Amino acid sequence: MTTPHHHPPELVQLLIDTIPRLCKSKDDVINFLRGAGVPAPALDDLAARVRTDRQALSKFEIVRTVLARLNDAGDSGLAPRRELVRRVVQFEDFSRCWPNERLEAEGLVARVRTVVGTKDSFTRLRQEHDRERQAHRAEREVAATIATARRAERAAVKAALYAVFRETNPQRRGTQLEQALNDLFKVYGIHVQDAFIRRAEDGAALEQIDGVVVLDGQLYLVEMKWWDQPLGTGEVSPHLVRLYGRADMRGLVVSYSGFTPAAVDVCRTALAQRVVALCTVQEIVAVLEREGDLAAMLRAKVNAAMLRKDPWHEPAAA
Repeated sequence: MTTPHHHPPELVQLLIDTIPRLCKSKDDVINFLRGAGVPAPALDDLAARVRTDRQALSKFEIVRTVLARLNDAGDSGLAPRRELVRRVVQFEDFSRCWPNERLEAEGLVARVRTVVGTKDSFTRLRQEHDRERQAHRAEREVAATIATARRAERAAVKAALYAVFRETNPQRRGTQLEQALNDLFKVYGIHVQDAFIRRAEDGAALEQIDGVVVLDGQLYLVEMKWWDQPLGTGEVSPHLVRLYGRADMRGLVVSYSGFTPAAVDVCRTALAQRVVALCTVQEIVAVLEREGDLAAMLRAKVNAAMLRKDPWHEPAAA
């Protein structure tokens, strides 16, 4: 049975009225209380007074004193308090009562059952509310932990990407750009296969692939360039050829220096056969700066390429 740690006043008074009527004698009251686990310090002096002067205490005074002591005992009195309530609620043999008090005792026990049932209902509701609140708090804590981890990951990737701007060696800068962008895709939940080289049977390099990403279940072959001048047709065309050689493969070209109108036109023409989207490093940095959604930005570019034949679409802030 679930009852409050301290009996509420209405329940205390009901117990004071009920327990003496369930017991014919003062000794019976003492035994009822002792059987419920009332500790000796809360009961022995009362039992001694009953033995020496039976008229000194009434059955009601004994119960009132013991309940007050149990309530004052706090958590240490919790077990006997609960056991007393349980014994009263489960009491059925009213033949042990005085005949003239039997009906009143039955009515009081019924009232105790009602009060305890109501209290139990409120207790269960409160416990359920507490469980829900604890579950929500745990969910918030998990979400906060994940958010903190993601912010830390984004900060680390942002630092790596910004470091590329300080690199003066073109070869190292290209390698750093590939790694930084691939790590960035991973942080945003975009599945990535890092750069690799496709080789012939004799080991000769056939083509360099800067990376492969998966967006909305579609594979995108990624080309990354950090040049001083906008990429022209000569720089984007080899990537288009790689796309034509792979069934259902889409393409993404990321450039530091943007694209020439001619390169954009070549990609627009290629849209008749393959989906290809163009993006700049600066656009990606802008997403990082505003803590936006990189996947949403790339998705907007792909949709513009497919629907409006606009491979270099500049989407609104995502």
